[in-house]
Amino acid sequence: MASRILFVCLGNICRSPTAQGVFERLADQAGLDIAVDSAGTGGWHVGNPPDARATREAAKRGYDLSGLRARQAGAADFTAFDLILAMDRANLAALERMRPAGNTTPVRLFLDYGDSPHDEVPDPYYEGGFDLVLDLVEEASRGLLADLAR
Repeated sequence: MASRILFVCLGNICRSPTAQGVFERLADQAGLDIAVDSAGTGGWHVGNPPDARATREAAKRGYDLSGLRARQAGAADFTAFDLILAMDRANLAALERMRPAGNTTPVRLFLDYGDSPHDEVPDPYYEGGFDLVLDLVEEASRGLLADLAR
């Protein structure tokens, strides 16, 4: 079972911290000891808290993102984590470009674990849709937990 999971989006202020907050709570409720973190492939927001809109929408559903801070993904993450989950194909490709030679850590699209017709978590930063992001993240998190329990 993967005991260390990293969620990755572009800036680490909307999608991946939402995934971290949701998955941490659901894993805790399931009694699973899984270390969870999030990061961005870009470094523009390093040290910043999640977007206020993401924090607000998450809080409406009982998730607390307030203590999270953005960081940039790097080569060391491939040895620090058992599973790396990208929010979309662009970030999946960016992760594969930074993968150290010979590393075999699984890197997948997060929504591979869901049943939604969506295959990528849309970036709500400019267009909105933080509620849709939460819907997709909750569904994929439940699927991931079921997969890990097998």
